[in-house]
Amino acid sequence: MAPALIEENIKDFVVPKKDTLGLPEPALKRLTKAGIDLLNGYPYRPNRPLYLQDVYNIRNKERKHDDAGARAERSKHALLSAATKVTDLTTHIGTEIEGLQLKDLTDQQKDELALLIAERSVVFFRDQDLSPQQQKELGEYYGEVEIHPQVPQVPGVSGVTVIWPALQATEVTASFRKPGGASRWHTDLVHERQPAGITHLHNDTVPPIGGDTLWASGYSAYEKLSPDFRKMIDGKQAVYRSAHPYLDKENPNAGPQYIERTHPLVRVHPATGWKALWVNRAMTSRIVGLDKAENDLILGYLFDVYEQNVDIQVRFKWTPGTSALWDSRITIHNASWDYGGHYPRHGTRVTSLAEVPYFDPNAPTRREALGLLDPDEKKVDGILLET
Repeated sequence: MAPALIEENIKDFVVPKKDTLGLPEPALKRLTKAGIDLLNGYPYRPNRPLYLQDVYNIRNKERKHDDAGARAERSKHALLSAATKVTDLTTHIGTEIEGLQLKDLTDQQKDELALLIAERSVVFFRDQDLSPQQQKELGEYYGEVEIHPQVPQVPGVSGVTVIWPALQATEVTASFRKPGGASRWHTDLVHERQPAGITHLHNDTVPPIGGDTLWASGYSAYEKLSPDFRKMIDGKQAVYRSAHPYLDKENPNAGPQYIERTHPLVRVHPATGWKALWVNRAMTSRIVGLDKAENDLILGYLFDVYEQNVDIQVRFKWTPGTSALWDSRITIHNASWDYGGHYPRHGTRVTSLAEVPYFDPNAPTRREALGLLDPDEKKVDGILLET
């Protein structure tokens, strides 16, 4: 469709019949250009399952996962040489790439991007001309795209989640003191049998001020722990719960309950082979085998290590048309609501599911693998080890 015709169609656009908030103009232009059917309401809302058993059965069989980053060329030459600029935003986490369109990447570049995300945790691309369909296609390259039974999606493009705080606020009111669920440190989909790998959020509409997103490195959070403390938690299992509650068919009178899965507290990334701390305050409920007092003390400390060390975090200011791709196996994130809902914000998110989480006691830390240890970290009982 010609650009002039697109503009004319937008002018004549009828507000959707359902969820009639009125889309922000940049979002409307993007969705119309992509041919998304908006006349029957936006977004599409799936039927919400009521029962635990139904949700458990959605993806309850182990699936083979071939990690794109694990098969990538380690130098990442095809990806990095094609960019006009590559900037590491902090020492431990976050890289921005300029001069590339995600929709145009070759398979080799997609593999190398997956490896870069695995190494740097989150990678940013501004000024992306990207439809929801193209976003889903990239997600499918990285793994099975998660289709969430509870959240709104782009009509006709299942698995592309709509991130629209103004719409979400019609169900759960946000305020300065209680800004909402995404405005706390968390990792999505930890309750899955095979939780999230690469997550891709594209924001077409952002506030002029505020609305930043923060990420923290699980590699570095693990490295903040003393070697003896690491030994204590290595190999431990924890229970992770869903964001949404459901009813138990066999005991509906018990009230809302959460999906729960048991995964390693420390996991290893298949592309890098590095250990990462894998907890988040919102959805890690307990460490298997510990009494409540022990659990609360240790988990509380691990949450604090992750959340309070600003040197292992990156804070990113969005601009319209920006994509962020991060690895949920090695990060937590937090969406700042400091714009207070006074400006429109809209985006779409695709989450690619990865492998069953695993732990390898022989895996190194990130800084150990890269030869970045401080001199005192190379000592055992006061003796400097050869490196």
